[in-house]
Amino acid sequence: MNWKDEKKRFACAWAGVMAAVKEEVHMRIHIALAVVAIIAAAIFHISRMEWLILLLTIGSVIALELINTAIERVVDLVTADFHPLAKAAKDIAAGAVLVAAIVAVIVGITIFLPYLV
Repeated sequence: MNWKDEKKRFACAWAGVMAAVKEEVHMRIHIALAVVAIIAAAIFHISRMEWLILLLTIGSVIALELINTAIERVVDLVTADFHPLAKAAKDIAAGAVLVAAIVAVIVGITIFLPYLV
């Protein structure tokens, strides 16, 4: 394993994250909500287990948004014409993010509601 190669791979991966943040409004929304959740978690002094669940949930939503963005880019690269399979690929990838986001809201309510009432 060459450290230079690993450093370059990390830089490419980070560039991908930054491109998604720059180009995708949904990614910026997910990150903003993640920051709000992390600040709330720090204010409420949530438990270690709650932190783990919160961070895994945030990571899942952001990772799925990255995958969704990659799928959208590949589909756009392959065809500029409408094709039902291209639409399905984009819709299914977006659906995965939607499911993760809904679960994230449920996790957030489950974690934070006891601290609010």
